[in-house]
Amino acid sequence: MNVDVVTVVLVDDHSIVREGLREVIEGTGEFQVVGEAGDGFEAVEVVSRSRPDLVLMDVLMPGMDGVLACREIMEQAPGTKVVILTVLGGRNAVVSALAAGATGYLCKDTNRERLLATLRDVASGEFRVPAETLGKVFADLWRDYPRDAAEQVGLTEREREILVAFVEGLSYSEIAVQRSVKPATVRNAIYGVQDKVGVGNMQQLVVWAVQNGVVPVSVPLRLS
Repeated sequence: MNVDVVTVVLVDDHSIVREGLREVIEGTGEFQVVGEAGDGFEAVEVVSRSRPDLVLMDVLMPGMDGVLACREIMEQAPGTKVVILTVLGGRNAVVSALAAGATGYLCKDTNRERLLATLRDVASGEFRVPAETLGKVFADLWRDYPRDAAEQVGLTEREREILVAFVEGLSYSEIAVQRSVKPATVRNAIYGVQDKVGVGNMQQLVVWAVQNGVVPVSVPLRLS
């Protein structure tokens, strides 16, 4: 197998959905499906055995749902990234998936190009959720938690600016160009903010930023 090929496990309780996804994904030559599962329990087992780069998973499944499976996968295979692909686009579903450790989130009415672009970006270490989905969720969160905690956790103005750019969806490289620094400098700054905030991953950092008023909903999110 080409070492550059991204390995994927498909999780959906409908075999015809998995077949269609396999055809689309493997047709690019960039991905190889190394396992499939029809429910969350099976997903955890398959991922534990195959250790794929990515998991593309539905939420609504019999037995263990996709959110619980995502949490289990993050504990057992933290190097694996999970992209949620589901019919659910409401606040609870999105926030629950992000809190469980999902790195990408797409609704099933997405097109082929966005699906593949999201898989590529997540595989390369980016965080991808459609702006229209995340914008609605963050608008709800903003109404519930209208406060700014940047000063409380000691964020500098530089850290705050980088965090806002990150939540907008800019990559490390894009932020680096804006600020005339190296991408590694931006990455280290984001990790530093994460430590100050006290969250476990980038997904939680994004949610925290909007919950606490650091990033207002007026920001034009373009996460994918």
